[in-house]
Amino acid sequence: MNILSSIAIPYFFILGLIIGSFLNATEYRLFRGQRIGRSKKGGAERSRCPHCKIQLPVKDLFPVVSFVLLRGRCRSCKKKISVQYPLIELVAGVVLALAAYRFGWSVQAFVTALFGALLLFIFLYDVKHELILDKITVPAIAIVFVVSWWMGYIPVTSLLAGAGVGGGFFLLQFVVSKGKWIGGGDIRLGVLMGVMLGVSGTLAALLLSYVGGAIIALGLICAKKATVKSHIPFGTFLTAATYAILLYGNEIISWYLHLLS
Repeated sequence: MNILSSIAIPYFFILGLIIGSFLNATEYRLFRGQRIGRSKKGGAERSRCPHCKIQLPVKDLFPVVSFVLLRGRCRSCKKKISVQYPLIELVAGVVLALAAYRFGWSVQAFVTALFGALLLFIFLYDVKHELILDKITVPAIAIVFVVSWWMGYIPVTSLLAGAGVGGGFFLLQFVVSKGKWIGGGDIRLGVLMGVMLGVSGTLAALLLSYVGGAIIALGLICAKKATVKSHIPFGTFLTAATYAILLYGNEIISWYLHLLS
């Protein structure tokens, strides 16, 4: 690791903490149909306690630190703050720091980090609400495609083919099962994966997500935390696998091909 990478990691981690706080607020507000970022009067809308609804002062909005200092309770009503908030902030910090660790201080690191933040939000929303929002994935597909094309690491033909493979794979399942196996959100997520990873990366991510999902599901069943009939949001595995391929796609694909040879 060179010195620039070493310097980039803490900066990316701190940025991730801030983005994680924004992801928490966005998840909360989107689910309740509230505005994001600005109030009806046009001013900035700060977060409120979900219990007493008081607007939180700036000193209570520092990611992770405020949670620790407040001992996990609202300063006003003293009710518990969900551990989701510091957890997602920390995870976002790690997600962005991994991009810096992998790519150093570079444009690719910033782009990968932002893609990771997007995937983390989809992960979070799917875990909590078992839903992949079209209002997130549809505009993201267009933006990610343009960014991926601009980066130039993956040929446009591969991006388009990846979108077709990712979306088509889930569309086929949707048609065959008449919507019983998966939802329409998985189809859009498959397209998003394609424009992030290209065709080979998408295939690798699909394989990784199914293998990982099967292992985790089996573990939950053995631990009696789930049954064969339990529903596990599959978007969580898809997003995690997609980020793994974004970071180490070539290495993972080479390792898998070596196993087959």
